[in-house]
Amino acid sequence: MMYDLIKSLAAQLLMPLPVSIGFLVFGFLFIIGKRQQLSAIFCGVGLVVLFLTSWAPVAERLLLPLETRYSALAELPQDSLPVAIVVLGGGWQPEAPISSVSRLDESSALRLMEGIRLWRQAPKLLLIVTGASSNSKIAPVALGYAEAAQALGVPAQQVQVLDWPTDTGQEAKAVRQLLGASAQVILVTSASHMPRAMLHFQAAGLVPLAAPTHYLVQYNSPRSLGYWMPSASYMKMSERTIYETLGMFLVNVEH
Repeated sequence: MMYDLIKSLAAQLLMPLPVSIGFLVFGFLFIIGKRQQLSAIFCGVGLVVLFLTSWAPVAERLLLPLETRYSALAELPQDSLPVAIVVLGGGWQPEAPISSVSRLDESSALRLMEGIRLWRQAPKLLLIVTGASSNSKIAPVALGYAEAAQALGVPAQQVQVLDWPTDTGQEAKAVRQLLGASAQVILVTSASHMPRAMLHFQAAGLVPLAAPTHYLVQYNSPRSLGYWMPSASYMKMSERTIYETLGMFLVNVEH
């Protein structure tokens, strides 16, 4: 538990905005201490980090290698059909007075839609939906997935709910416990998360085939004035790059 807390805290502190604010705070402290040169350096670094990580030409180029590591999966393989399609957990609003599909956040909805699209190519496959919540007061997203999948026409007997894993490593272990080692599965998650998810599932002894979705980099975005202006949406891309890169580093260290 403490290890997970430290990992989570470190990941948050290493995000662009906290790093930028940290440099700026030290810069202002150096002003108070009448150390003008150090103040200028720290404030300058803070502003540069803030600008570059929220600027599209930088943010997209940082994230693109992660999102293109695995190609999109148009059709299921015909030579060796997997035993299941696994949709990894995300976020949702279980108490919202809206439809079961609308309760899923953007990434979760796209993951589930992609999983169902592939499942329809082989309806006899098991659709495994995973994910608990770090907050025990919030119902597991796997339950939201199952409800939405059934609303979209997937029979209840074809949906397997794994509602206890709280991170990707636990999701991989839960799938292995269910299907056994060396089971071939279609792995559905966000494109930026896919490289780390593949590492976890391979380390768990499974044979995953990537089916990435929820791409953040826009391949045909017009080069308008807005593209060249810093934006919080582009900082989100930089945050994803840093978070997933740190995550892959930890997976390699742990295994």
